Amino acid sequence: MLQDTRSAGRRCGGLIAGLALALGIAVANGAEDPTRNESQLAALVAEALANNPEIAAARNELDAARQRVPTAGALDDPMMELGVVNAALASHSLRREDMTMKMLGLGQRLPFPGKRGLRRAVAAADADSINLAAREIANRIARDVRVAYEELAFNEEAQRIVVSTRVALEQLAAIARSRYEVGQAAQNDVLDAYIEIERLGAELLRLSGENSALQSGLQRLLGRSGPASRIHAAAPQLAAGQEADPGDRPAIENRPQLQALQALVERSIRSIDLAQRDYYPDFDLKLQYGQRDRALDGMARDDMVSLTVGFNLPLWRKARLQPQVAEARAMRRQAQSMLLAQQLETRAALDAELALVRQWRATAELYRSALLPQARASTASALAAYRVGRVDFLTLRQAQLREYEISTDLAMAVANHNKAIAEIDLLIGSAT
Repeated sequence: MLQDTRSAGRRCGGLIAGLALALGIAVANGAEDPTRNESQLAALVAEALANNPEIAAARNELDAARQRVPTAGALDDPMMELGVVNAALASHSLRREDMTMKMLGLGQRLPFPGKRGLRRAVAAADADSINLAAREIANRIARDVRVAYEELAFNEEAQRIVVSTRVALEQLAAIARSRYEVGQAAQNDVLDAYIEIERLGAELLRLSGENSALQSGLQRLLGRSGPASRIHAAAPQLAAGQEADPGDRPAIENRPQLQALQALVERSIRSIDLAQRDYYPDFDLKLQYGQRDRALDGMARDDMVSLTVGFNLPLWRKARLQPQVAEARAMRRQAQSMLLAQQLETRAALDAELALVRQWRATAELYRSALLPQARASTASALAAYRVGRVDFLTLRQAQLREYEISTDLAMAVANHNKAIAEIDLLIGSAT
């Protein structure tokens, strides 16, 4: 039975040896330079901002909106008229009647003063809102890249911890086996050690599969298509960020999403002004030139010029214009309510993330400065005591697994702290 356990341990070791070696090299490379984490992450964010298709779509939408601004206040095309005026039905001659003439006319519709400017203002407010929405999308993608990177960093750190713990348990198994062979330990000690080794092997395989999914998600955010090299995150480190006191919090006014909603409020105000300006008529200016042929007796006839100004009469205000003004006012109230709701939501989310930052930073510092050193000391003490038979193997195994759990919890606290920092940067508009 002991021989079967050894064989199982060797099979598991062969299955994950290559993965452990590659992971060890990647983690070692990531831990060489403390600034590598920030520089690598900044490069990934820059790549996403340049290549992410969602950001590109938002920028194209912005380009289209900006093109609508000058056209919103442009005049309608002028109208040209060609024809014959006052031709007698009884005759096909254009010379019989004095008022018969060949006419050339040019007409132009002129909106009431102020309407064109208001139309441009509405279109410009639309473009401003879309521009700010595009910035919010860019900030969100940057946040998503940072969060995905921290999750990848935690995954690779968790794999490193599993590999390190597994190596330590293999050493414990060797000690337990040697003590069993001389009758100083029970066979169950060896079996327990190999069970934990197998369990950690399964955990490493799970983390490896999760790593592939994280790699795929990060590649998508970066806009990479086709085969791409794997990204190896640096060892997790606490990121610098907001350390505000509980009674103090950073401002949210710079968040593009809130500014976009404010632009919608401005647009609705301009829309109200435009709807009210529609009460005033537009003008149709027409200039006509009439050319008259000579009379039948050869007498010359003067050409004629006509200039007319027409305007519409807004008689149906109650049926058409008043509902338009009411609609514009309702849209303004809606935009104001949306802005207020988003401000409240952003402030609440900011308070929550600030609390998380303080919590996870304190947790990470506690694990790093107190719990992890104590767990390592406990493991070393238990190992020394087990060698001389002063403690049982269960105590030693529990000490080793406690060190594994605390190391994993430390990596998770660092990742959660950094993800909260990324969320805060999104909420205050400084994610990019």
